[in-house]
Amino acid sequence: MKKMQTRIFDLLLLSALAVGIAACGNKNKSEDSKEVAENQNEAKFEDTKTEDDTDFAVEAADAGMLEVELGKLAQTNASSAKVKQFGQTMVDEHSKANEELKTLAQQKNITLPGTLSDDHQKKYDELAGKKGADFDEAYTSSMVKGHEKVLDAFKKEADKGYDNDVKMWASGKISTLEHHLEMAKQAKDAADNEKKK
Repeated sequence: MKKMQTRIFDLLLLSALAVGIAACGNKNKSEDSKEVAENQNEAKFEDTKTEDDTDFAVEAADAGMLEVELGKLAQTNASSAKVKQFGQTMVDEHSKANEELKTLAQQKNITLPGTLSDDHQKKYDELAGKKGADFDEAYTSSMVKGHEKVLDAFKKEADKGYDNDVKMWASGKISTLEHHLEMAKQAKDAADNEKKK
C-alpha cells in the first residue's frame, strides 16, 4: 500500500512539474518578439550612437516579416490575380531583404525579432479572417499604408543613420520600396474596381 502511495505521489509530482514547465514555456511565447529584441539591443547599445540604427533594424525586420506572411496569405485568400501577383512579389523580394538584414544584424551583433510583433500578429489575424474581394481591399489598403510608413523609416535611416553599413543597406532598398508602393497602389485600384462590379 505504501509503495502504491509513493508511486501516486511521484506521478502527481511529475504532473505538477510538467504543468509548471509548460506554463513557463507559454509565458515566453506570449512575450512580444519585437520588444524582446528591442530590450536586448538597448542593453547592448544604450548610450551609443548606433542605438537608433538598432531600433530601425528591429522595425525593418518586423515589417519585413509581416510583408512575407501577408504575401503568403494573399495566395490563398485573394480573389484578384493582380493582388495575388503582388502578394507573391512581396514574399519573394521581402524574403530576400529579410535574409540580407539578418546577415547584417549578425555582423553588427544586433538582435532581431524572430516572430511577428503582437501588433503585426493582430493585423495578420484580422486579414486572415477575410476572403475574396473583402481580403483584396483590406490587404491592398494595408500594403499602401504599410509601405508609406516603411519608406519614411528607410529614408530617415539613409539620411540620418549613424552606422554606415545599416545606413547603406537602407539606402539601397529605397527604390525597391518605392516600386512596391506603386505596385500596392495599382493592386488597390484593381481591388477597388473589382468590388464596384
